[in-house]
Parts: sequence; C-alpha cells; structure tokens
Amino acid sequence: MFVGHTALALASKARAREVPLALLIAAVFALDMLWPVFLLLGIEHVRVDPGNTAFTPLAFDAYPWSHSLLMACLWGALLALVAKRHRLLVGALVVSHWVLDVATHRPDLPLWPGRSPLVGLGLWSSVPATLLVEGLLFAAAIALYLRATRPVDKTGSFALWSFLLLQGGLWASSPWQPPPPSASVVAWGSLATWLFVPWAAWIDRHRSARA
Repeated sequence: MFVGHTALALASKARAREVPLALLIAAVFALDMLWPVFLLLGIEHVRVDPGNTAFTPLAFDAYPWSHSLLMACLWGALLALVAKRHRLLVGALVVSHWVLDVATHRPDLPLWPGRSPLVGLGLWSSVPATLLVEGLLFAAAIALYLRATRPVDKTGSFALWSFLLLQGGLWASSPWQPPPPSASVVAWGSLATWLFVPWAAWIDRHRSARA
C-alpha cells in the first residue's frame, strides 16, 4: 500500500492528538524509508518487470532486512524506544506497514531473513480493487483527521492538502505511469519518502487539535 499507510498515521493522530504527526508518518513509512537505503547498499534487490502486478511494474526479489515480519518487529521496537509517549502505538504502526503490504503484494514478503515462506494476498492484481480498498481507507482517515484538527493559519491548510494531493495523485496514477528505466532510479527516487517526515512536522506546526 501507499496512501493506506498514510491513512493509519492520520487516523492515529485523530485518536492520539499529542503524538507528533511526523513520528506517526515515520512509523508507518519506516520500512519504505529503509528499503531504498538497503537497495543502494546492494543488500536488497528489486527489478523493473512490467506486468508483474497490474498496479506496479516492480518485482520485489529480496527485501528481508526492511520488509520481513521479524525485522518489521525489530524496527518497530527501535523506533518505539525513540518515542517519549505512546510507544506501543508507534511500534504497532511500524509493524502495520508489513500487514498492509501483505494485503496488496503478491507472495513476496518474507517472515524472516533467510529461507522463509513468502506471503502476500495480491490485491495489486486488480487495479479497481486496489483503488477502491485503499482509496476508502485514505478518505476515511482524512475525514477523521479533519474532524480532530484545524488549521491555525493558511499554511495549515496548504501544507496538509498539498501533502495529501501529492500522495493521492502519485498513488492513483501509478498503474498508468511508464515503468522506471532501472532499479537504481527506483532506489534513488524512493529516498524521497524521507521528505514525508519533515513535511508532516510542517503540517503539525500549523494545525491544532479541535476542542
């Protein structure tokens, strides 16, 4: 998933308003933030394979250190140690990334590094189903977040909606975009995920909790 991960961060912020949105975004995208780093280091591997699934042309050949269940639990525990409050929530959000990916990926997600079974339910095999399921999650979470927060100035609205529109646009257009030219382009481009964290902090500085 992509906007499905953001949906969990927004919904969590609506329930735990004192937790920084940047921390919640870091939690839900932690595995995807590690993944391009491991690709560039050569310890994980992806191929551009148009038709691999209907929704994405990427074949995730090996990503046990960022996307196995065991390592997701470890990364979640490490990020939870950084959090001052709601450590269980933060850790659970990291692991939630793996759970949501199981729903969308074909069977390519390992349970642990090494010789492991691979799991995945394959929602990405259907573009309409992916857009419907993940889109509903995204829309519902946005509604919850808007009910729980309000902008304190114009920047509060601009920062939020530019973030949501960028993510939604990139996600919804994915099946119709030309495939990336190489795996290295995928890796370098995916580093942009790290920008979500300071962007979320920017949103938080210009929004406050509703009474």
